[in-house]
Amino acid sequence: MEQRLSLITLGVRDLARAKRFYEALGWTSGAAPADDVVFFQAGGMIIALWGRDQLAEDSGVEDSGGWGGVTLAYNVRSPAEVDAAIAEAEAAGATIPRHGAETFWGGYSGVFVDPDGHPWEVAHNPHWTVADDGSVTLSK
Repeated sequence: MEQRLSLITLGVRDLARAKRFYEALGWTSGAAPADDVVFFQAGGMIIALWGRDQLAEDSGVEDSGGWGGVTLAYNVRSPAEVDAAIAEAEAAGATIPRHGAETFWGGYSGVFVDPDGHPWEVAHNPHWTVADDGSVTLSK
């Protein structure tokens, strides 16, 4: 199996609300109002929004309703971009459990949580390179 990730699907309780939230962040999709799944091209991968119940059934898991032990990350080129992204997410309706601050690992990051409880870390890692297309490269 190749070392890559193609798609992340977020289980949501209200698809229309979730779509509005991500669109308020500036994301675009080709989804029609009646579609039961929403896809966003995110660099070289896709982020999907789908009903939480349908996702659990399709995945063969029981939805306990709690946090699933996964945090998404959005890496940026500077600490100022962290603060700007956190502010944009807050304006779109996210909650902010951690504003941008220096980290123990030498970077700068903050966290926003989307309306369905999915946490997103927004981080600047001075040891990683974020290319013009948004792809991230680990330093050797």
